[in-house]
Amino acid sequence: MNLRMALMALLVREYDEAIAFYTQKLGFTVVEDTDRGNGKRWVRIATANAASGVELLLAQAVTPEQQSRVGNQTGGRVFLFFETDNFARDYELLRQRGVHFLEQPRHEEYGTVAVFQDLYGNKFDLIQHHRPPS
Repeated sequence: MNLRMALMALLVREYDEAIAFYTQKLGFTVVEDTDRGNGKRWVRIATANAASGVELLLAQAVTPEQQSRVGNQTGGRVFLFFETDNFARDYELLRQRGVHFLEQPRHEEYGTVAVFQDLYGNKFDLIQHHRPPS
């Protein structure tokens, strides 16, 4: 088998507000925004470094059950991990753009990390792993 993760669905309250947050605050780009009729859209976004291959599919919550999951898709745990090659630079840039961090940066044995939230309350890690010794 030769599988790779390509797309992850993220429940959102409304397409345009989610697009604005992810592009303006986190620097994502819109890969596709296709109208599917009846208010439904196929919206794919990716980090500027799309070479990772993983994209987010913004899925507007429609049912009461889906709406109850917006902002808490993982039961309060960190949802996604964003790896950076320069923690200090990206941490300050995100703070300047108004991204809400839940903690100060902390240094762990694996690297430097801080948890932040999106506009709905989903939690994400910004992390810079220590380079393995040569």
